[in-house]
Amino acid sequence: MKTKILSGALALLFTVSFSSAFADQPHMEAALGHLRAARAELEKANTDKAGNRREAIALVDKVIVATQRGVEAARLEPRPAR
Repeated sequence: MKTKILSGALALLFTVSFSSAFADQPHMEAALGHLRAARAELEKANTDKAGNRREAIALVDKVIVATQRGVEAARLEPRPAR
């Protein structure tokens, strides 16, 4: 139960933190949504599959962080004049 509450709180925090950055990055936003959905499905799997489930979750977590860093970096980059 605590894990579900913590997961929900973290998801909300990331959503609020990055919502303004997503305005110009619909593909990054979509990618993060898909990654989070993939992680949720991996969490629901019944067994660890010889350690592969655990490894897949760790890899998805790393990709989520890297994607979020990319969003943040793009937000901080100066934009060309239009």
